[in-house]
Amino acid sequence: MGSYVPNTPEERQEMLRAIGLHDFRELYGDVPASMYLDRPLDLPSGMSELEVWRTMTELAGENKVFSTILRGAGAYDHYIPSIVKYIPAKEEFLTAYTPYQAELSQGILQSIFEYQTMICELTGMDVSNASVYDGATAAAEAAAMCRDRKRRVTLISGAAHPDVINTVRTYCYGTGDELRVIPVKDGKTDPDALRELLTAGDVSGVCVQQPNFFGQLEDAEALGEIIHAAGALYILSCNPIALGILKTPKECGADIAVGEGQPLGMPLGWGGPYLGFMASTSKHMRKLPGRIVGQTVDSHGERCFVLSLQAREQHIRREKASSNICSNEALCALTAGVYLSAMGPEGLAEAARQSMAKAHYLARGLAAIEGVTLRYSGEFFHEFVTDLPKQDEILAALEQADILGGLPLEGGILWCATEKVPREALDRTIAIVKEVLSK
Repeated sequence: MGSYVPNTPEERQEMLRAIGLHDFRELYGDVPASMYLDRPLDLPSGMSELEVWRTMTELAGENKVFSTILRGAGAYDHYIPSIVKYIPAKEEFLTAYTPYQAELSQGILQSIFEYQTMICELTGMDVSNASVYDGATAAAEAAAMCRDRKRRVTLISGAAHPDVINTVRTYCYGTGDELRVIPVKDGKTDPDALRELLTAGDVSGVCVQQPNFFGQLEDAEALGEIIHAAGALYILSCNPIALGILKTPKECGADIAVGEGQPLGMPLGWGGPYLGFMASTSKHMRKLPGRIVGQTVDSHGERCFVLSLQAREQHIRREKASSNICSNEALCALTAGVYLSAMGPEGLAEAARQSMAKAHYLARGLAAIEGVTLRYSGEFFHEFVTDLPKQDEILAALEQADILGGLPLEGGILWCATEKVPREALDRTIAIVKEVLSK
């Protein structure tokens, strides 16, 4: 390609001639001359490639990159096969932003279509969109999907990620709707409190996270039955790696499945860029926000791809739109698709099994130390909370050993282990915690 602009200079001149113009500036003929910037921008002079490389290397050297990461809380350090980094870096895919004119490239549309297909296989749902900005946005968009004229209240589990709760709350504030948080009991969504909150008959949708923020596995099927008995829709926010071994959202009775796609091949990088995945049953597909790529045939009977269901998007009938999302995280979705293709069902399940086994190994080792207890007794995937003294001293000692410890919570620590953490690092962590508490 040689350029991220898809049109050649000759093609641009041809388009100008077709509309009777000679120069792009003529397109702005109505703009007063005083508005033009006819001088260079007041910016530092450019650097050579070597100078840029040297400057960026110096900046990167200020970062602390831990050899062992035992922190999750929504961003997870999983192994990423080499091919996952290579394919999305090809110039044909690596653009400055999402492809607004996706029909220009059948390859882009096909990559999105394949991603949608894999998300449907992962969640068990019937249809997926092309992705949204992140997992928290996906949950908020799903909540908006559920509302109608009579039911305007959204419920969300207090055991969901705090960022997700706050994002849904922000969306509700913007539309004048109400968000109510379901109390937590023993680290999980309280089913009795859920029943009580559903009695008013004004709840449109209920969002539950699986596994939840504390790492606990919710009884997702039972919660779904309670929600549907009250006539509300069920949103299940999922960890995609956990879906390698857990029941799918569809099997749990969910109407909409959402989640953060970062574990699917996106490295940790200061909070992004990530992607939010969204999928639903066919009954609700016309309310899915953003883009959906469909497969069809062209005039020659050959397979091709198009943007489907656009009548429900914001640029058409925008006064009736329930969302202002009209783009997607195309490069991140491509990355997720390549990751899922490289891992396959067995590889994904193995990553999930190893993450779960290592987290349980770490939990047993820590709980055997005097003064350390597991906060919750329920089943967990690859995260868990311990109550323990000297929290700051423990995390500082781990940092000195090149280990990023768990996320500090009030009175405890939220730990996470993935398949990347070797057993030796887990043993070393346990020994350091024991040493600090023995002083």
